[in-house]
Amino acid sequence: MSKHQLKKINFIVFGLLATLVLGCIKGKEPALPPAKALLTFPFKNEICAAGENPTPTESTIHFDWTDAANADGYLLSLKNLKTGAITETTSKTSDVKINLPRATPFSWSVTSVSSKTTVTAVSDTWKFYNSGIGQLSYAPFPASLTFPAMGQAVDASGNTVTLAWNGSDVDGDIAGYDIYTGKNSTLALAGSTKPDNQSLAVAVTPNTIYYWKVVTKDAQGNSSESEVYQFKVN
Repeated sequence: MSKHQLKKINFIVFGLLATLVLGCIKGKEPALPPAKALLTFPFKNEICAAGENPTPTESTIHFDWTDAANADGYLLSLKNLKTGAITETTSKTSDVKINLPRATPFSWSVTSVSSKTTVTAVSDTWKFYNSGIGQLSYAPFPASLTFPAMGQAVDASGNTVTLAWNGSDVDGDIAGYDIYTGKNSTLALAGSTKPDNQSLAVAVTPNTIYYWKVVTKDAQGNSSESEVYQFKVN
């Protein structure tokens, strides 16, 4: 076999291999991202009764959500709204049981994950109250601060910024909100609003960092404090 024929055969073989490799690459479909799970239980802004295996201090709560398309696992994020502590639990199925302290409010969300991609999808966040023995009245959920977001830089309109939050309560008897602001960790009352008003315009100074929180009060004299957020006025 001549060198010319050998080169021709090698060229043909190389071309076939390249075609096969390119065909495989082209035919490989990208992994589909997991879909967002829909929470089903514990119900949103509701009292969770004793649960399973109740003791004076704890009960087992069964968390449940819908199967998410393209997901092969889930991460349940649970926040104790009294202490601020966050715990995460992994699960291959769309439900999990967790022992929780009673007479305590919580928030929870579920992240859908897939071993085929790094893309994830996060569910809505729901709050619930794990009831205690003989409780007839429940403190409001700590308010969720919505604007400004934590660490956000904002422009002041007329040297004011309108703070906004979301409040909720399992008893439905919120009496009002007290809003506290300050330039350091010492906060002072900036104003109060009625239950149907979840925003308040406060006076600010440009080029200044502010801190703020909301205290939610109910008709039974119970109250709860939100987290303290920080924002900067441009």
